[in-house]
Amino acid sequence: MFKQLINTDANSATLFALRIVTAITIFPHGAQKLLGWFGGYGYQGTMQYFTQTVQVPYLIGLLVILGESLGMIALFFGFASRFMGASLTIILTGASFLGGHYQRSFFMNWFGNQPGEGFEYFLPLLVCSVILALKGGGKWSIDAWLQKQLS
Repeated sequence: MFKQLINTDANSATLFALRIVTAITIFPHGAQKLLGWFGGYGYQGTMQYFTQTVQVPYLIGLLVILGESLGMIALFFGFASRFMGASLTIILTGASFLGGHYQRSFFMNWFGNQPGEGFEYFLPLLVCSVILALKGGGKWSIDAWLQKQLS
């Protein structure tokens, strides 16, 4: 099972690029939630929002915060890329539905004239996360290195 988890095309620069861009895009959102960086509410504020406003269980909130922060560090380095991709797929799908983004509009709220954000931000990241879940982290990943060591 571990071999399947780290399986990747160790020569794929495309998967490498996809992995890096996805991790760099999502990590700031995780840092907002975990550490309060970039204008975020930090762990306490985010957990309060998740458990009281969105009404998700504490464990789910914790997994989202860890997935978007520490998980994206792991993804950046290509460790357990398939697992991180699958986790991010679940997080993005949940955020799109629980956050109501799919109901509002397709477009992001660039000019503040909508009641909220649309789902255009989620769509490309969702595609990236699905590809990473299916194909792994590619070239220059810890997964590729481990795969080579175990073969």
